[in-house]
Amino acid sequence: MRLGLGLLAGSLIAIAGCQRGPDKMPAPFAMTEDAMGRYCGMNILEHPGPKGQVILAKYDEPIWFSSARDTIAFTMLPEEPKDIRAVYVSDMAKAPNWDNPGINNWVNAKDAFFVIGSDKKGGMGAAEAVPFSSSESARAFASEHGGQVLNFTDLPRDYVLGQESETVSDRGSDPQSLDPDNVN
Repeated sequence: MRLGLGLLAGSLIAIAGCQRGPDKMPAPFAMTEDAMGRYCGMNILEHPGPKGQVILAKYDEPIWFSSARDTIAFTMLPEEPKDIRAVYVSDMAKAPNWDNPGINNWVNAKDAFFVIGSDKKGGMGAAEAVPFSSSESARAFASEHGGQVLNFTDLPRDYVLGQESETVSDRGSDPQSLDPDNVN
């Protein structure tokens, strides 16, 4: 009888644990003067273009990045922590301008549309993956500045982790791949 009650209690606890939903994604943090870039060690407010933040399970504060591209690279590098709870990048559709991407206009990186290969350079003068919350805004930006519109999952690893000066046009001459209306 005791064994039966013990098994029943254990089963109920296991079922309750399975029905517990995934942890809610934490909200993005506002960018402040204390935000230092993970890879450059500099104040990210001193750099133009989109920024990023990664929130890990084991820390109360985000890891900051001086560019959206560096933020994405963090998620791809095998030596970086994998207990990622959220990845946010600046929503450049809501940014006052390129030099001031805003302190609170974040978009979940996995929901964003990115323009790669544009004429705009990121925080350290490198090629950038410019994020937008809507495909329409991304296409409008690509029409004005060149480049290709992609979803987070379609961002080429070699572009994100490749040479800083490499752009889409450096990798190939397929005009279809540079069509701003060609959203993958």
